[in-house]
Amino acid sequence: QVELVESGGGLVQPGGSLRLSCAAFGRIFRINVMGWYRQAPGKQRELVADMTGGGRTYYVDSVKGRFTISRDNAKNTAYLQMNNLKYDDTAVYYCNAQVESGLGPSDYWGQGTQVTVSS
Repeated sequence: QVELVESGGGLVQPGGSLRLSCAAFGRIFRINVMGWYRQAPGKQRELVADMTGGGRTYYVDSVKGRFTISRDNAKNTAYLQMNNLKYDDTAVYYCNAQVESGLGPSDYWGQGTQVTVSS
């Protein structure tokens, strides 16, 4: 079994920055993709950014140029640096990882961390 532990959410003013972290623990052979999703009240969960083990990245259009995803593969950890935060970035952010444990790939989710952008 694999557990994803998130940290770094909080309250920030518009234009501010936050850095989210997601560390994976457990039976891990390889992590194929690590990413961040978010869900705002009354909205569907959306993919914000993800990164493959080889470093290929994806960003939703609304965060391009403001958010940066990175990974430390040796630590099975992903980071999301969020700059120039806007009111619309307010949401619960969830870490996701596609993990190879030797029994085939499986998807895992973190517990979620609240990001609130407010003046």
